[in-house]
Amino acid sequence: MENTPAQKKATTARRRPRAARAVGEHENIQSWRRHNVGRLLNNAINRFESRILELMDAAGHGGFSLSHIAITRNLDIDGTRATDLAKRAGITKQSVGELIVQLEAGGVIARKPDPNDKRSRIVFFTPLGVEWLNAFRTALQQAEAEMEDELGAQRVNLLKQALTDYGGK
Repeated sequence: MENTPAQKKATTARRRPRAARAVGEHENIQSWRRHNVGRLLNNAINRFESRILELMDAAGHGGFSLSHIAITRNLDIDGTRATDLAKRAGITKQSVGELIVQLEAGGVIARKPDPNDKRSRIVFFTPLGVEWLNAFRTALQQAEAEMEDELGAQRVNLLKQALTDYGGK
């Protein structure tokens, strides 16, 4: 049995709210995906570290990426095993290996045998790497000062305290 034009119109009208609801649900999904703490922290860290890299480039210590920072950030001054760097950075050993080779080529780090495990190697900052690290500290301080200028010192201090409290658990 075929629907009358009035029945077809009523059926079409009933379907529209579903479509509108689907659009609303889509917008809701997009909203929580863009505005959750993880995404916001990721956006902030990318902006902050990108600024540090710009400052490093301007200071003559360029040629590195955010991925390289993941290694140098997790590298102890006394040296760290590559497997520990991978765990700390949350990336694969293979990726760490590639980044180590790149940082070695830039003269920032080197490797030596681990005295406690001859199968392993310790990654450490070279003298040039220590200079790079000092320039990084200066760039970091500049980026933090710029953040304070934009957000205010009180908000930045609250942010640091909250992140320390949360990340320390």
